[in-house]
Amino acid sequence: MSPLRKLLALTTLVPLVLGLSIAPAQAAPATFTHPGVLVSRPQLDFVRAKVRAGAQPWKQAYDAMMSSPYASLSRSPKPRAVVECGPYSNPNIGCTDERQDAIAAYSLSLAWYITRDTKYATKAIEIMDAWSAVLKDHTNSNAPLQSAWSASSWPRAAEIVKHTYPSWPNSGRFGTMLRNVYLPEVINGSHSNGNWELSMTEAAIGISVFLDDKASYDKAVAKFRTRVPAYLYLTSDGALPKTAPGSGLNTRDKIVKYWQGQTTFVNGLSQETCRDFTHTGYGLAAIANFAETTRIQGQDLYPEIADRLREGLGFHAKYQMGAAAPSWLCGGSLKLGLGPITEVGFNHLHTRLGHTMSNTEALTLRQRPAGTNSLFVSWQTLTHADNPQ
Repeated sequence: MSPLRKLLALTTLVPLVLGLSIAPAQAAPATFTHPGVLVSRPQLDFVRAKVRAGAQPWKQAYDAMMSSPYASLSRSPKPRAVVECGPYSNPNIGCTDERQDAIAAYSLSLAWYITRDTKYATKAIEIMDAWSAVLKDHTNSNAPLQSAWSASSWPRAAEIVKHTYPSWPNSGRFGTMLRNVYLPEVINGSHSNGNWELSMTEAAIGISVFLDDKASYDKAVAKFRTRVPAYLYLTSDGALPKTAPGSGLNTRDKIVKYWQGQTTFVNGLSQETCRDFTHTGYGLAAIANFAETTRIQGQDLYPEIADRLREGLGFHAKYQMGAAAPSWLCGGSLKLGLGPITEVGFNHLHTRLGHTMSNTEALTLRQRPAGTNSLFVSWQTLTHADNPQ
């Protein structure tokens, strides 16, 4: 065997001997697709055609968005240099304003694309320019999560405007804000409850696409690949859920405590199921949104997480629809409130791939048109209902 072959064999053998897994190689696209954060041009064209034809559920979803405060042309942005957000946004110094202005920019960018009325693009630009002119920092304990929520919506809006509207002179300044203010808060992840890191990775992947930043894209993908298996359980994982690298969850007692005291693990259970369905919904939404963006970028991560996402959506949809909780699940008591978060994952797994998802389908249809949670999930029925693109 040649020296080179010996070296290659050794580098392959050592991780196996040590019991280490080798993650699939990261692969940021050679050329990024734009617009390419959560929605692509073909997806937007599909939506535009449906709305213009008055087809349902898209027209109803569009009307709901357009009648919301987020699509208002009289909206006045409320930027500030420092946004301070404590636990559960207490104190709330600019937190709600920032998140909602970001959602407004996204709503207006969708309105621009669907109507081709320039006043919507102009208003979206006004909001994004207002923030990029002054924002410098996020402070207090919720700074990473606040940054993640806001920076999940900002790149969606910025991608549509920059790549479909003729002129945005300050787009470079907006990119600088994303790179210098938001990216440092989200790129290194978190060992808090899983919805934090999942939302942070969603923000990071969106920022990376807008900036054409391959290194940050790859880092976000690496985080995502370890966090999703540590958030949604499959029986194939073994007796205990997987843990994220560096979490320090190295005993059964620590893992059970992290999983809110749950000791029985079944397909689709989330690390936050027994905390409440609202935070679990944040995690599920971020997983689907992240995978959707990578699919648009030509690096489809859905196959890696499809079983977990399908089981996770179905498990929680069942109880959200009214099934009684068995005694082994969270002591028989669940805090519901999953939110408008199922459309993106359901569309890919059911519409594109053909999986039967009875519980998720029932909940998705009941919630249409899905609106916004006023944090980072917005208008998914409009953008992703039955969207094959």
